[in-house]
Amino acid sequence: MSTLHTVNKSPYERNSLKSCLDHLQSGDRVLLIEDGVLAARKGGAFAKALQDAKSTCAIYALGPDLSARGIGASDLVEGIEAVDYGDFVNLAADAARVCAWL
Repeated sequence: MSTLHTVNKSPYERNSLKSCLDHLQSGDRVLLIEDGVLAARKGGAFAKALQDAKSTCAIYALGPDLSARGIGASDLVEGIEAVDYGDFVNLAADAARVCAWL
């Protein structure tokens, strides 16, 4: 089973996302929540890092947090999936462990 990594801080203010990406194992999943969703913006400073991580891991962004920050589905880095709260629960339940990057 994989690990679900959650990142809730803006990558423009903290290095939580970078630390998370540096520790990923093949098959892990990353869920961007709260201000962490700012990393998912297409053309942003973290787009390439997320694109590279997608080669071995699945990356998600919480839809309500995207909406709250004015980020639409067409604004996301290609391949990042927007999920709802039910999906968040399922991702956590399916994971062997959950690691929150603060």
